[in-house]
Amino acid sequence: MRCKSCKDKFEPKYFNQKFCMDNNGCIKSFNEWVKVKNQKDWNKEKKERKEALKTNSDYVRELQVVFNTFIRLRDKDKLCISCPNGLKGKYDAGHYHSVGSYPELRFNEDNVSGQCVHCNQHKRGNLIEYSINLPLRIGKKRFNRLTELKNIPRKYTIQELKGLKELYKLKIKQFEDKN
Repeated sequence: MRCKSCKDKFEPKYFNQKFCMDNNGCIKSFNEWVKVKNQKDWNKEKKERKEALKTNSDYVRELQVVFNTFIRLRDKDKLCISCPNGLKGKYDAGHYHSVGSYPELRFNEDNVSGQCVHCNQHKRGNLIEYSINLPLRIGKKRFNRLTELKNIPRKYTIQELKGLKELYKLKIKQFEDKN
């Protein structure tokens, strides 16, 4: 058998011995190898434990970040939905129907558009202009459907949230590959 550290041939004294016990420091390498292996095992176990402890709201939060990134990429060359300013630098993914009042529309692409920080944060969404421009952007039929959907309760399962997160990650990758 060959030593994993110095690559010299040696006769193992113990079952599954991977390092020789000469003066080349191989046994120190073995001890370091064990520490690294144990650390990797612990990191993997810790990651699995954290994943198992996640709640539905944790998955919603993760998906919201990915979804907003997608909306920003989708609308980056458009004007703000509420004003004639172009979307340059930092801008938000503004919801027409608020997340607090209509959580079922939180991840509906027709309900979310690129919006400048001034309109979204300082003018509280600038909803009057938003309501005028949204039907022009998505069409009257989709706008009416969006209005109907706000009255239908919707609760996402963890599996649905995971699936949506993967879907929007793929969509983001497609946008990035185009540019």
